Amino acid sequence: MKEAAHFDIHPLTPGRWPDLSELFGPQRGASSGCWCMWPRISRAEWHALGKTGRRDAFHGLVEAGPPPGLLAYEGDKAVAWVSVGPRRHAARFHTAKNSALDDDVDAGRIFAITCFYVRSGYRKRGLTTLMARAAIAFAKQCGAKAVDVCAIEADRPLIWGDGFVGIASVFRKLGFAEIARRAPRRPLMRLDLARAELKRPRTKRNNMPSSSP
Repeated sequence: MKEAAHFDIHPLTPGRWPDLSELFGPQRGASSGCWCMWPRISRAEWHALGKTGRRDAFHGLVEAGPPPGLLAYEGDKAVAWVSVGPRRHAARFHTAKNSALDDDVDAGRIFAITCFYVRSGYRKRGLTTLMARAAIAFAKQCGAKAVDVCAIEADRPLIWGDGFVGIASVFRKLGFAEIARRAPRRPLMRLDLARAELKRPRTKRNNMPSSSP
């Protein structure tokens, strides 16, 4: 596996929308025209919007801010994406059976990592781990007290697209602990940022927000 340390990471601000669009594919929209809206809206809304509607909805979120995730670059080319932000901003993730909280009292300070996308030709180069680390650092900088993920167990070959939620073994190595399991292969995992001591990825600090969204 090639080392991923030479990739630079930036929050997805409005000026970087063309880079995300090119990464996802203007017609493809990442996986099945998702445009990273699957974790954010209901199934009915997702289908009703269609590909163009989902693209426009996500573009609107990016324009409104705060950044809904991070892009990794090799030079000027975006090569990977991770969606990270307050749990409640990802409405489906926040309320779905597999990832809902039993106690929602302090959910406002819990962030969630909900999606990864890596450009073809750049997979199996450590980018998922790099992006997970960057997402954790971003959440901490934004004032989060914890980060949740509902990853998938790679205990057997994954069907195409399954891994977009993240691989459980990657998060275990980063210190995440399982807090619930409501489906055999989908542990709900959490990293307590007060206890976490992670090596930060090489990030353009002047582009990272300094206040909570």
